[in-house]
Amino acid sequence: MTNDLANKKEASRKKSLGELGELFALKSLVDKKFDRIRNLNDHSMNETFADISCEKDGVKYIISVKARNKFQKNGKLNTRYNLGKNVYEKALASEKKYKAKACWLAIQFDHNSFSIYFGQLDELNGSKAIPVDKCEKGIIGETWIHNKRHYFDFDYYTNR
Repeated sequence: MTNDLANKKEASRKKSLGELGELFALKSLVDKKFDRIRNLNDHSMNETFADISCEKDGVKYIISVKARNKFQKNGKLNTRYNLGKNVYEKALASEKKYKAKACWLAIQFDHNSFSIYFGQLDELNGSKAIPVDKCEKGIIGETWIHNKRHYFDFDYYTNR
């Protein structure tokens, strides 16, 4: 396989994993009784910060969803999910645009299970990555789902 083809396949795999994560995020928000849930990518692809807008108890939220494999290619735990360059500037612009609080949802996929963690951007104290290892320990954010069994073929999404 040529490098160009391999790069395209890897980009497609990552994009699909992100889309799968957004579906899991939408379901988890419904389960947590959020209202007015909107996938912002349906209206404007690659919104500055957030993937989803929603409300709960009269509070508006914009949420950046990060879906990753639990383990890296080398087999080590994937402990930090990068939120991207200039995340705080982008989040501030989105907070003003939507009059909402910037949050994140980290979705950790393993071959047979998944976990979902939720938190506010300001909890990260300037860090540009979600420390999923600290989420799992209850130090940052909230654990919404922990190692719940999923029933789909995960081979395509696994890091290679």
